Amino acid sequence: MTKIKVAIATLMLSTAAWAYIPPPEPNDPISEPVSALVWKEVPGSQGIYYANVKGDLLGNGPYEAFVRFPGGRDNPYHRHTQALPTVVLQGTFYAIIDGKTVDYPPGSYYWLPAGLKHFSGCRAGPDCLLFQYQINRFDLVPVNK
Repeated sequence: MTKIKVAIATLMLSTAAWAYIPPPEPNDPISEPVSALVWKEVPGSQGIYYANVKGDLLGNGPYEAFVRFPGGRDNPYHRHTQALPTVVLQGTFYAIIDGKTVDYPPGSYYWLPAGLKHFSGCRAGPDCLLFQYQINRFDLVPVNK
């Protein structure tokens, strides 16, 4: 009788192992058609929206997200605690670094190193649509000039 119980327990455990479905591999493709994007307003931003593609822009850990920034909107003088790579898809984004202004029209890529103090914003006209990614959550740390 003990041998039968052991056999049944072994069978049950091995069946449970077969039923386990592992999470997707980190290199599995991700497909996010524009119709599937879920836009959320950045709290306290008064009109800046983001749509996560991977991870969460405001969560912990790496993320990839689209960011919609209103045309004519300026950020205060600030920095980020980690590097911020960005691709501009629509509108003209700009940055002012050490008094020098650089415009980033659609198709532009820019990379801001961690801690770099700057102004930035979206030129008047169409809203800016950006694609951003970082190794941890997004932040904007105001800095006194």
